[in-house]
Amino acid sequence: MTDASLDRAAFITAHTRLMPVPHAPEIVLHLADEATALWQKTEDELGEIGLPPPFWAFAWAGGQALARYILDHPEIVRGKRVLDVATGSGLVAIAAAKAGARAVTAVDIDAFCAVAVRLNAAANGVDVTAETRDPVGSDGGFDVILAGDICYQRDMTEAMMEWLTPLAATGTAVLIGDPGRAYLPKTGLAKLAEYQVPVTRALEDLAIKRTAVWVLAA
Repeated sequence: MTDASLDRAAFITAHTRLMPVPHAPEIVLHLADEATALWQKTEDELGEIGLPPPFWAFAWAGGQALARYILDHPEIVRGKRVLDVATGSGLVAIAAAKAGARAVTAVDIDAFCAVAVRLNAAANGVDVTAETRDPVGSDGGFDVILAGDICYQRDMTEAMMEWLTPLAATGTAVLIGDPGRAYLPKTGLAKLAEYQVPVTRALEDLAIKRTAVWVLAA
């Protein structure tokens, strides 16, 4: 099997099922029933061709909190151009679209994510543009940038913050959902909300994660 021959949509639909998101049940996603089994399967079958783990198959705490906040505060995105970075399943992008954003783009470096986003957006009856790329360093003129769970690796966090901080300084609203990951910056953020978010116990240290939504200071 090669990357070119892989039918990503078939793989996703075969190993997930549509389920409501625990903290944002207005949204349904193709999610894995058995986290450990799918993770092992992707390592065994897809790891051979260098593909990353199936982050797209789970509703991570930061994304759930950020989606909840956007759904409850639609004025944040209504009528605006929105970018969802490290989108994974597309949960946050879908929330923005449901909340009335004028246009929503979801980006991730994993090509599986773009396919998952398209499947999930269709399941929720919304339009989301899915792209496979690294957005760091670009400026697409977005009004709002949403980022769920981006602070779990030092290098990733530093790159993201170096990119996002100047954008926030020039007027882009940057919101981050984070469940207390190790590399969340200690300064430059203001807390907007905090939730108790149900998560996949096989992938987290707790069944419920206290998760905050932050805005990057302008």
